[in-house]
Amino acid sequence: MQKTFIFIALIYCIGLFSQEDTTELKIDDPKYREDQFYVGITYNFLENKPVGMKQQGLSGGLHFGFIRDLPINKKRNVGFGVGLGYSNTSYNHNLYIKEENSSVTYQILDNNVVGFSKNKLNIHVIEMPLQFRWRTSTSENYRFWRVYTGVKVGYVLNSVVKYKGDLGSFKQKNTPHLNKIKTNADIGFGWNTWNFYVSYALNSLFSNKAIYNGEAIDVTEIKFGLIFYLF
Repeated sequence: MQKTFIFIALIYCIGLFSQEDTTELKIDDPKYREDQFYVGITYNFLENKPVGMKQQGLSGGLHFGFIRDLPINKKRNVGFGVGLGYSNTSYNHNLYIKEENSSVTYQILDNNVVGFSKNKLNIHVIEMPLQFRWRTSTSENYRFWRVYTGVKVGYVLNSVVKYKGDLGSFKQKNTPHLNKIKTNADIGFGWNTWNFYVSYALNSLFSNKAIYNGEAIDVTEIKFGLIFYLF
């Protein structure tokens, strides 16, 4: 998985292309900053899954927010960034999660035995990006290479499980045993508006109260996709 992931990242980096932008910055502007809105789309994977747990179909994510640029050198092409954003991630999988009478049932489903057409976990997070930023920009050059890396600390606002199948049909909000605090290491790199994006969770999706077959469900998240930095 890791080798495939690195290979995809390298191929995409080679294939990055530029997008023309007619906006111009003031020449020799001592107050030049890269304050930016960002929008990201990702494909989401779960790692360290229990035996038999599988993802099915598309598991996508949408991320957006604003980052304040804080240059630390004279050229103003190295600095830090701090911001506020929102993330919506979903996972289609075969782990049945049902809360009933203050207890939670976790069961891995075999679609050939217990059929289902939908089993989806959707998570809404407010998050704070903290970045170290390097770029080849100047106050005269609006199109440039960048590498922005750091962490995002998030808080789960809400989550929803949707299930439809042989075990019934239900929509369950505030999924039990999810970790409320989420911490991710991430990196965005590319040319101009188009950038490749990778995010890796530093803590488990579930708390240690989520137990299946006597063991904690210690799954973690990996996301990769595109992130667009917009002025």
